[in-house]
Amino acid sequence: MKIILPIVLLTVILGCTSVPTNAKKIAMNQEIENPQMTDTATFGAGCFWCVEAIFQQIEGVVSLKSGYEGGTSANPTYEEVCTGATGHAEVCQIIFDPKKVTYKTLLQAFWESHDPTTLNKQGGDVGTQYRSVIFYHSAEQQSTAEFYKNELQKSGAFENEIVTTIVPAEVFYEAENYHQNYFNQNGNQPYCQFVIRPKVEKFQKAFKNKLK
Repeated sequence: MKIILPIVLLTVILGCTSVPTNAKKIAMNQEIENPQMTDTATFGAGCFWCVEAIFQQIEGVVSLKSGYEGGTSANPTYEEVCTGATGHAEVCQIIFDPKKVTYKTLLQAFWESHDPTTLNKQGGDVGTQYRSVIFYHSAEQQSTAEFYKNELQKSGAFENEIVTTIVPAEVFYEAENYHQNYFNQNGNQPYCQFVIRPKVEKFQKAFKNKLK
């Protein structure tokens, strides 16, 4: 059964606690060494149609693509990934403006929008391609994700153990064109109506101050 995480508790954990000192040092170093206007985050949280529909609403998200990551074969197709044989997860690669939205806020949206305690399963979607996973793009992202995962676990926010894996970013393979912007283009389809739309509406209420 899916566990709904109260947004208030998430805000307390992700908003009031401090990132470890070493993470702060890394952040300062990267600000000097890598003064980019945008940054990248990659999350897998079940069907990428759902993940995309959630994150494309957040203020500061510049663009995002649905795709596949973390497997063993090159240039996988949707059909191949669906078999589970390639080892890829369905993910969204998010380009964001750190001046408008923090990585910490994106993590908050990640944990709020799916159940990170179910192994290789989100609702009726079952398979390793639907696993809960964070692909980090820097030491700072790794440190931040691991810190808040541990804080959430210790807080008792979830009844069961968080099974989200936190691993280095690998090669990202963009999914087929018909998977991109899926919810906005196919909103009347049954999966969109009965699976994605309720998630989107719940998210909009919880994150109303952080939407575009």
